[in-house]
Amino acid sequence: MAKLVHVIGAGLAGCEAAWQIASLGVNVKLYEMKPSVYSPAHHSDKLAELVCSNSFKASGLENATGLLKEELKCFNSIIVKCAYANTVPAGGALAVDREAFSESVTQAIKSHPLIEFINQEIKMVDSFPSDEPVIIATGPLTSDSLASDIINWTGLDGLSFYDAAAPVISYDSIDMTKAFKGSRYGKGSDDYINCPMNKDEYAVFYDALINAEAADIKGFDDIKVYEGCMPVETMAKRGKDTLRFGPLKPVGLLHPDATSDHWAVVQLRQDNLEGTLYNLVGFQTRLKFGEQKRVFSLIPGLESAEFERYGVMHRNTYVKAPGLLDQTYRAFEHGNVFFAGQITGVEGYIESTSSGLVAGINAAMIVLEREKVIFPANTAIGALSHYIANFPGKNFQPMGINFGIIQSDNYKIRDKKERKLLVSKLALEEVGKICSSLGLMAI
Repeated sequence: MAKLVHVIGAGLAGCEAAWQIASLGVNVKLYEMKPSVYSPAHHSDKLAELVCSNSFKASGLENATGLLKEELKCFNSIIVKCAYANTVPAGGALAVDREAFSESVTQAIKSHPLIEFINQEIKMVDSFPSDEPVIIATGPLTSDSLASDIINWTGLDGLSFYDAAAPVISYDSIDMTKAFKGSRYGKGSDDYINCPMNKDEYAVFYDALINAEAADIKGFDDIKVYEGCMPVETMAKRGKDTLRFGPLKPVGLLHPDATSDHWAVVQLRQDNLEGTLYNLVGFQTRLKFGEQKRVFSLIPGLESAEFERYGVMHRNTYVKAPGLLDQTYRAFEHGNVFFAGQITGVEGYIESTSSGLVAGINAAMIVLEREKVIFPANTAIGALSHYIANFPGKNFQPMGINFGIIQSDNYKIRDKKERKLLVSKLALEEVGKICSSLGLMAI
């Protein structure tokens, strides 16, 4: 009989998996290669480091990510708990001070009596006793050695795409005589800094952006870029107005002194609790650092911007989950091995957390010799795992949570908000039953 679970990787999914396993009274060994070894995009020695945005997306039960967070709360999710404890203003979204958030998760994980933290790079899947469950939660930046072993071990070709992070600038360097604070349509308080452009200013910026020099990233031009984190310069090349209907859309954002709508608006979101750092929303990029400084300083209000972190591109890797994983994220051909996080093909912070929760609970069930726990597809947690396991097409792509993949019989309700709220209500009832059966406590 297995006595413990091994979790490889202490990102969002790995930490959540370890937390859920320990919450069920099962011992965990959690392995993390940092700070001995860093991936190209990681910089902090803390756990659950946020590499891309500092946003966990929208809250509220009329939004699928809001529902997913509420479902995770039912299980006392450590990631959700620490996120809400370290919020920064972001209108209707949940955004966090990334350093404080990671520190909170690190302290919670390392102080848990049933979690043994081990600073070690794992290079092979079969490094552990065959009768003890293993969760591979090494993320989209899995080290080359382990990624190669996973590909050989599963007998499937891995899939890769590229992800990008947006630049972060200091608040003091923003010219607030040109920029203004406010949220779209006035939702929330003045949580965003907005840099408006007129038609001529946008034309100058656009021309500089599409002609700027990009960093040379091996294999980038031959590989797919995930739509949700597409570099801003790549998006811009699709058409002159693409950005104006995307991250730079001016709708619902009007300067208090303006008499007409803006042509385009660049938004900046608070990146830390003190409000000294802001990131450029939707400005993931692979431009060279000098080019980022030159081009983004053309944005009104950012002429003297001080870049505390430039945007970066990094490789993301995920497995062909359909045919490999079941709805508990367990590998069909290797009964004691689970995957969790973005390596499974879920996309997003809270979605990665969800997969870690499901994998963690079910790995613990093996140790406890109890029946596996399958979340129904009419819940957000279950909809994600169902998508991962049962995607029917040939072109499997990463997926974030949305109401389109949550099964429901309530589509006859014409009012969209009312329909979504009902779907959320029923989903939370289902999740509550599972939580009660496991004896777990809500936040």
